[in-house]
Amino acid sequence: GYAFSLTPRGAEIDPCLRSWGKELGLETPKTPTCILFNEYEEFLSFGYEAKMMYTYMRGEEAQKHYFFENFRMALCDRVISRDVTIKAANKKSMKALKVFTEALRFLKEHTLRTISENTAGRSFTASDFTWVLTAPVIWDPSAKQFMREAAAQAGMVTEGREHNLIIALEPEAAAVWCKKLPADGFITENHDGEVLDLHPGTQYMVVDCGDETVGITVHEVLDGGTLKMLHEVSRNDLGGQSVDRKFKEFLREIFCDGVWDEYEGNFPSEVQKIMDNFKLFKKRNEDVEFSCPFNLGILAQKRQEIEKFFESVRGASWDEGFIRISKETLRSFFAESLKGITDSLREILRKRLNIEYILLVGGYAENQILRQQVIDQFGDQCKVLCPFRPQEAVMKGAVMLGRNPGLVASRKSAFTYGFAGSERFDESKHKKGKKFTADGEEFYVGWNESRTYILCPLEKNQRAMNIKFYRAERKTLMYVDDWGVEEVGSFLVDMPETTEGKNAKVELEIRFGSTEITATGTDLASGSVNSVRIDFMTKN
Repeated sequence: GYAFSLTPRGAEIDPCLRSWGKELGLETPKTPTCILFNEYEEFLSFGYEAKMMYTYMRGEEAQKHYFFENFRMALCDRVISRDVTIKAANKKSMKALKVFTEALRFLKEHTLRTISENTAGRSFTASDFTWVLTAPVIWDPSAKQFMREAAAQAGMVTEGREHNLIIALEPEAAAVWCKKLPADGFITENHDGEVLDLHPGTQYMVVDCGDETVGITVHEVLDGGTLKMLHEVSRNDLGGQSVDRKFKEFLREIFCDGVWDEYEGNFPSEVQKIMDNFKLFKKRNEDVEFSCPFNLGILAQKRQEIEKFFESVRGASWDEGFIRISKETLRSFFAESLKGITDSLREILRKRLNIEYILLVGGYAENQILRQQVIDQFGDQCKVLCPFRPQEAVMKGAVMLGRNPGLVASRKSAFTYGFAGSERFDESKHKKGKKFTADGEEFYVGWNESRTYILCPLEKNQRAMNIKFYRAERKTLMYVDDWGVEEVGSFLVDMPETTEGKNAKVELEIRFGSTEITATGTDLASGSVNSVRIDFMTKN
């Protein structure tokens, strides 16, 4: 989904939010993360339209197309390459970069049309805006870079205007939005009507409960109202989809002996419809009942009478064409997710922090079972708050961060970053095995962490400096080839002037302040400047 703002800088804003699904009798702040391509890998549709087109396709037609749902998960828990592929619902594969690019292209063009329709027909281009893409905290730096490249290919930003694209962490965006809400902006079952009081020194936890991941961050409010991140953790197996997977496993248990597997393989669009209906059912803490699809019934009856499939399964029953699942069984689908979330929150609260609030945001937070679990477990330690329409918090907060990125003053990095440098060998402190010779002099390769450096070449006639960057989970390091240290990127700084020999100087500036890392190298003799984002994506 998307939200936008056209008000002057410094003005109080309430971002405009695009709603979806009106043609289906719905009005939701987000459209499903679904995209459909034809058999030639050409884009057809996105969101509800893609899902409906695919749902009504017959088996053979569905097998020809490429339908992707919740494909952001492909970027979780892994280092991403430009050539990585993802599998469609029918197990066919496409390059992920194309899938993401076409999704962003659709959203970009949809956004520009919506804005033009609401501004007396005034025409806008992508370059007129700052664009903000939100990212879960679980994403590796390579995933953020992947999204930046997809956005560039989609035409969101052009060469020379890369600064118009910001990658915002989702829990931070949600925190920024919740911070401005009045007392009546929160669901009343969660608190006694008081406002979220975020005075300087206040520490609070944001639990971003999405369909795909659950991201948890702890922030402290600084003087001036900006935020400092104290802690972050994320799991990609605890979101709302984990409940959906348990439901599908239960259906496989009911329709055993390969019946469900055959149905899922031959009628993927019908399975999609069942799962869509379940996402609505699971928000209620009551029995679930839905009609058995015709093709599933036909396949089941080929083996035995349908009623017999339910005889050995507890918590489900057959009622004249309807499948009924008890409230207790529905709650069991949540058990693993709720336990993981509860364990993660408890582990954070054990640390020497002074957390006053727990903010529940994201689409999964709309679920009453989840909210009540957090209140029951932690309501005596913290005030548990959930905004109305918690799905919207990330998008609206992202707009605010786009207007003022300085709202988050500092973040805690999961890694120590540095680059390879060389200095004269000192036998009293350097390992002999790290010694090498350049122009007859001895050096060692070390680890540096400063933001700005003056670097000199190793060779007299050196015309370029290759600067390599590394990261590790350890805090203190000396050598870039120590255990746990990995190279994450490199770039060249041109040095066309060689008259100063080894006295030539290159100034390197590294910026860690945002959610990405950028580096600028300047050859002080010629003024040659190279500014790059460190390439975290693998080459294969």
